[in-house]
Amino acid sequence: MAFERILIIRPSALGDVCRSVPVLVSLRRAYPEARIDWLVQSEFTDAIRAHPDLSNAVPFARRDLSLGRLHTGRARRKLRELIRSLREPHYDLVLDCQGLARSGLLARLTGARTRVGHADARELAWLLYNSRVRPSGATHTVDRMLDLVRAIKVPVVEDMRLYAPPDRRDELPAELLGAAPLVIAPTSRWPGKRWPIECFAEVTRWVLDHTAHTIAIVGASSERDQCAALADEFAGEGRVTDLIGATSIGGLMHLISDSGAVLANDSAALHMAVGYDKPIVALFGPTDTRRVGPYHRDESVLQHAPDLSGISHKQEHAGLELMRRITVGEVIERLRPILESHTPTGSTVP
Repeated sequence: MAFERILIIRPSALGDVCRSVPVLVSLRRAYPEARIDWLVQSEFTDAIRAHPDLSNAVPFARRDLSLGRLHTGRARRKLRELIRSLREPHYDLVLDCQGLARSGLLARLTGARTRVGHADARELAWLLYNSRVRPSGATHTVDRMLDLVRAIKVPVVEDMRLYAPPDRRDELPAELLGAAPLVIAPTSRWPGKRWPIECFAEVTRWVLDHTAHTIAIVGASSERDQCAALADEFAGEGRVTDLIGATSIGGLMHLISDSGAVLANDSAALHMAVGYDKPIVALFGPTDTRRVGPYHRDESVLQHAPDLSGISHKQEHAGLELMRRITVGEVIERLRPILESHTPTGSTVP
């Protein structure tokens, strides 16, 4: 069946949006003339709006449309605008890559004749699809999303490439442009996913003492408390740039695309680095990396969790215990060959 107007639904989270790009690419290769839109959380549109295979980003104002705000005039207006944006294109195919009640409802609101989702989608979302894809046994979330593509007989293209919005490049400090900095992303939404900040500080000191590389510390403005100690310790160091809360998502994408390497917890920055095929050192604790780790980059993961049964990243104490098992020495040994491969002039890496 040929489709002319297609909608991908993957509003969040930011890391998941970044690694949903193969769905878009696969659809574009199969339907080069189709209109292919993507419903995405408003604040995450930077992650996809510059992709050449995308026709339009459809912003989803999740905060304005939360249940607690639906009684307000603003929320009702936003809801009407959203419904209109879903119905006016007359989509003939919708793929719900999120698989939750909200995304299933959004799929249903389009009125599309073909609404594809997983048969085991959570929160009874599967009731809102008319084409339900049974589990194939795929483990990784990227492969699971691509099962939806296979179900409509579209060949899968595992292309993770991201594209940063050109208008965001000016956000980067001039000293970082062309410097191939080491990007350090020491934050994570869940405390149980965070490597101790003092360990990041030790690695930063090693890089400064043994190489000529510059360093950029990144995170959202709401995450400054998580890494204030790191930023404060190196505040007077000219080769360390504090970009916490200083860039948009598009600016962060430009930074990572220009970087020499990325050192990160399980976070959006890590999955962006995969999208730019950058060297990474990925620090994981109570997370099944077979399911949500960096796609096809298992060799870049540092994790000491032989048995994850009964452990969740939401369990702070257990998570922190697993993260502390990763030593500073291990991280340095992973970084050393990466930094040696593009050592700036005058640098030595003993």
